[in-house]
Amino acid sequence: MATTQLIIRLDERVKVNFFKLAKADGKNSSLVIRELIESYIQERSMDKYIDDLWKRVGRKLNIKAIKQKEIVKAIRDIRAAKK
Repeated sequence: MATTQLIIRLDERVKVNFFKLAKADGKNSSLVIRELIESYIQERSMDKYIDDLWKRVGRKLNIKAIKQKEIVKAIRDIRAAKK
């Protein structure tokens, strides 16, 4: 995979502390930044959001003891009403 540079501006105090913390973790600053950016992307990805949404919907359906047959019927009824 090809890589490219990203230039950011930081206060000197923040930069010094960041480098110290990265070094204490045994990492270089580039690795820490890449990890943080990847984490940021994953947390905000649409796939994760949709998966979380389906989990929440599933939990609510389980709590209400709604069966798959009832869901299928509701979907069919709604689609038929739109025609």
